[in-house]
Amino acid sequence: MELAVYNIKGQDTGKKVTLNDEVFALAEPNEHVIYLDVKQYLGNRRQGTHKSKERSEISGSTKKLGRQKGGGGARHGDINSPLLRGGGRVFGPKPRDYRTKLNKKVKALARRSALTFKALNNQIVVVEDFNFEAPKTKDFIAITKGLKLEDKKIVVVLKDVLKNVYLSARNIESAKIVTARELNTYRILDNKALVLTESSVEVLNQF
Repeated sequence: MELAVYNIKGQDTGKKVTLNDEVFALAEPNEHVIYLDVKQYLGNRRQGTHKSKERSEISGSTKKLGRQKGGGGARHGDINSPLLRGGGRVFGPKPRDYRTKLNKKVKALARRSALTFKALNNQIVVVEDFNFEAPKTKDFIAITKGLKLEDKKIVVVLKDVLKNVYLSARNIESAKIVTARELNTYRILDNKALVLTESSVEVLNQF
């Protein structure tokens, strides 16, 4: 598969870049492994520190408030009962670890499947390598306007860390900057356009 290479002004340079069909054009992209990889990524980000108090953990009197039968309502014991306002919670959340494991080959298949779907939907744009002399948000916005992506959520994939590019895009909520080695299934899918630099394509072709 070949894609045209644009400059930062959005003009076609006349150059072409070749995308590896084994990465960007799978015959049968696997949606299930994409689900597993995204689920693992989001689960690993969770702190799992949620906690509510059960009736034994509530500070309050343990005196039985009324008789067992004949009151006309549900039976309950002390003021810490879950039936009463301010009482404990039944089966409430407890601290837990949401992290899971996934085989490397499964994660690799998920990335390739996600990139295939992006290519099929024409959501991949290739630009020439670029950098900024100093961090300037307006310079990055100018690039998105040149590529006609200013109103879309985008992920820009670089080969290496470029501090000035990262700082220029940091205040733009709809733009994320990642290196090719950091690109995961979630980042591939969580955008409307995947902007690849020429040098990053060389790395992604080895995914």
